[in-house]
Amino acid sequence: MPGPAFGSEDGSGTRPRPLLRTMLGDVLRRERREQGRTLEDVARTAKISMPYLSEVERGRKEASSEVLAAVCDALRVELSDVLAEVGRDLAADRARRERVLRLDAVLGRRTARTARRPGDTYCLAA
Repeated sequence: MPGPAFGSEDGSGTRPRPLLRTMLGDVLRRERREQGRTLEDVARTAKISMPYLSEVERGRKEASSEVLAAVCDALRVELSDVLAEVGRDLAADRARRERVLRLDAVLGRRTARTARRPGDTYCLAA
């Protein structure tokens, strides 16, 4: 399964924080698929359009609290459980981002400590 979708790049080269609407959509889609239900079935039960539910699941639409309540009712899950799952996903994403060292940051610190001379080379290991 692909990782969470993120907001647009901010120009700094750092990976932006995930958007709440995207994370929420991911959790709703996972729950629907785990139940083996179709978009059409859940949308009909929630009394919203199938294209709108699809947009919510893909994180393209910011769902109102009423829509979220209707989708959760249709999926027979508590909104608090969905939000708790989003919180766990956000915490996991934060842990992944904190484990990653940026090569330019490492090289930047290294070059600040030692003067570079012509002919210096760097060995980069993955």
